[in-house]
Amino acid sequence: MKKLIECVPNFSEGKDMGIIGQITHEIETSEGVKLLDVDPGKATNRTVVTFVGTPDEVVEAAFKAVKKASELIDMSKHKGEHPRMGATDVCPLVPVANISMEEVVEYARKLAKRIGEELGISVYCYENAALKPERKNLANCRSGEYEGMADKLSTPDWKPDFGPDKLNVKAGVTAVGARDFLVAYNINLNTTSTRRANAIAFDVREKGRVKREGHPLTGKIIKDEKGDPVYIPGTLKAVKGIGWFIEEYGIAQISMNLTNISVTPVHVAFDEVCKKADDRGVRVTGSELVGLVPLKAMLDAGKYFLAKQNRSLGVSESELIKIAVKSMGLDELKPFNPKEKIIEYMIAEDAGDKLVDMTVEGFADETASESPAPGGGSVSAYVGALGVSLGTMVANLSSHKRGWDERWEEFSKVAEKGQAYKEELLYLVDEDTRAFNKIMESFGLPKKTEEDKKARKKAIQDATRYAIEIPFRVMEKAYESMEVMEMMAEKGLESSASDAAVGAICARAAVMGAFLNVKINAGDLEDKAYVDKVFKKGTEIEKAAIKKEKEIMAMIEEKIKS
Repeated sequence: MKKLIECVPNFSEGKDMGIIGQITHEIETSEGVKLLDVDPGKATNRTVVTFVGTPDEVVEAAFKAVKKASELIDMSKHKGEHPRMGATDVCPLVPVANISMEEVVEYARKLAKRIGEELGISVYCYENAALKPERKNLANCRSGEYEGMADKLSTPDWKPDFGPDKLNVKAGVTAVGARDFLVAYNINLNTTSTRRANAIAFDVREKGRVKREGHPLTGKIIKDEKGDPVYIPGTLKAVKGIGWFIEEYGIAQISMNLTNISVTPVHVAFDEVCKKADDRGVRVTGSELVGLVPLKAMLDAGKYFLAKQNRSLGVSESELIKIAVKSMGLDELKPFNPKEKIIEYMIAEDAGDKLVDMTVEGFADETASESPAPGGGSVSAYVGALGVSLGTMVANLSSHKRGWDERWEEFSKVAEKGQAYKEELLYLVDEDTRAFNKIMESFGLPKKTEEDKKARKKAIQDATRYAIEIPFRVMEKAYESMEVMEMMAEKGLESSASDAAVGAICARAAVMGAFLNVKINAGDLEDKAYVDKVFKKGTEIEKAAIKKEKEIMAMIEEKIKS
């Protein structure tokens, strides 16, 4: 799965769209990233930019944007309402998908090092990327702002993490960090009262509400030994919130920033607000996501609400998103389009030419055409996906059979496994065709010089090896998926036993078909030791799949007879 990170640099220019355009052009023209949002502010004289992509490419695009900002923005002449210390004031990296915070920290520090060394800009690392505890808080790093940075950099305690300890007068100082993904989320109420909305917000937000003597609204505020108000914490960690009235919609909302959705996910925030609103005689009518959200947040929400209904979680990605949208009323105020609201969908490349996006008839027509791809490898992967889809169907049907209510979780787990196998095999449908195309491309490489010939030969061998690895993965996944059909043959709905049997037949066919592809592609590979190893393992998988199919068929036949 592709690793994704988000970058949200803040540039100290919010008025001149020509300058802003030149900076964002550096991002737009970078490979492997997608520019999602550009938000300039005239009063703050600051622009917040959001883009996302694969880690190395994000770091490269961020560096290019910081470099361009340092060339175009003169901090010695900058004025604005927002605190600032550099042309690129802050540049946080945020984990989005399939990457840990620890990994993102390393990328942030790598970016900070490049900015310091190659651009001669002093850099502080903050939040999770901080190299010193006192630098975790961005406000500490930016204290003194641009005007105080010359003196600050020269003090031992505030020597920069990277770059010179002398102020770059034009570019100023930049803070590079790694932080959690922040979701801006509003929950709609059936009231116009800002006071009631605020009361609910104070119930749930981490900071809570001011502690008072006697009456909770009018009593004297209790203060600590420093003279600061004492707060009663709310019920949700990593949540900031306030109530407000939205004239456009004619309703009050709870406006929240979920600063760490691994601590408090969107669906948990929604349910908790529902409870607290109900306690105060107010009803939640829906909600809205401001900006983008990671796919995982929506899938987790879908699973959460299905689990509350004791329904199987092993349904498709699109169904999970639909459940999440309807459960949280994300479409109450305006239509919710996953392609415009989910980060991974926003940055997905145009998938119009993917085999798995074709109609069944279209796939068959394309296979039957004079084009050599898709061939047996792609078809084997698709047959395997269909096979495990049947097994998954039996699990889902079994999960809500009348009288089996206490077993829904058992079948749900099987269905979730089936969905994972299905997704992997569907990915391999197109990947097998891409592997074939790589071989064709490598044969088309130039061969004029000895160097050309060497490079061409290596490319052909690399592409051939990959064209063996992909159908071999089809073999492995199709065989592993047979556990779903086996469990359903043994424990699933008896009336659907034949479906589990057909699934097993498809899985066995997928294994055998993919192995034929492995064999034919291996003929052109010079690494015979690797070929022997693959053949040995492939033969074992093929025999095991044939044996497993027979065992499943025997179970099914017994059920049919009885």
